[in-house]
Amino acid sequence: MNTRTISPVGRFAPSPTGPLHIGSIVAAVASYLAAKHVRDGRWLLRIDDLDQPRVVPGASDIILHQLDALGLHHDGPVIHQSCRHNRYQEVLHRLQSTGATFPCSCSRKEILASAPHLGEEGPIYPGTCLLTTPISSRPLAHRVRTTDQRISFRDQVQGDVEQDISSDVGDFVLQRNDGIFAYQLATVVDDHDSGVNQVVRGQDLILSTPRQIYLMNLLNWPVPDYAHIPLVLTPEGEKVSKRHQHAFSFDAISPERVLIAVLHFLGFAPPAQLATSTVQTILQWGCEHFSFTALPKNSLEMTSTL
Repeated sequence: MNTRTISPVGRFAPSPTGPLHIGSIVAAVASYLAAKHVRDGRWLLRIDDLDQPRVVPGASDIILHQLDALGLHHDGPVIHQSCRHNRYQEVLHRLQSTGATFPCSCSRKEILASAPHLGEEGPIYPGTCLLTTPISSRPLAHRVRTTDQRISFRDQVQGDVEQDISSDVGDFVLQRNDGIFAYQLATVVDDHDSGVNQVVRGQDLILSTPRQIYLMNLLNWPVPDYAHIPLVLTPEGEKVSKRHQHAFSFDAISPERVLIAVLHFLGFAPPAQLATSTVQTILQWGCEHFSFTALPKNSLEMTSTL
């Protein structure tokens, strides 16, 4: 499906494990500009709070406050994944009814001990419970059967991406044995149900995309356009994360200054006079000058002073 012929529907989906760090803000701004640079483009907000043990109380409200201060106003209601358990279960049942999934009782230790090889994100599932029906007193996970096929897509920033799901990833989990639905399934369901046709997110998630496309193909759902933007790195070359939050205090820096720094990081050259403008004016300039071709491919340190 070529979604570029219709108005984009983008989204930002932070996890409420703490305030947004500068890397998350870059992703938020990039996804907003990509959606809003086209007339009638829409930008949605989803809170990815599936993994409740990791949720920090009050973090969702802090994130909403940060986005509001930056002028990143979302269209439509905020969606919380924690409220969509029944919908994920419904889609899992649909996949189960077609024989696309199987129950699994294997522990991580057992998988690591018998994995045929390491894939792109860890040990490849050896197929233990696919070959024999698991008999276990402990709760079961649910995995999707993968086939020996290559999933390819054209990323608007990174170019052509290809992955052999079976050999590079293996049969991956859709629902953990503690009942929590996996990121891959929940993201696919949420994007589909919200009409998202443009996904702009960090480069660290690009290896997840073929799995999500694989699920969309199984469900006969349209595939969005993807753009995986570079990550913000620390001076030591590490990906900026919430543990680096101490180095970036949102409250101590004006939203205008943050937006200008982000525009520079994304490869744009905002004029000097824009630094004294409002967040609305800065975002409007960003929307008018946005282009995927301007975005850098490789992750780098944010050199603009914050």
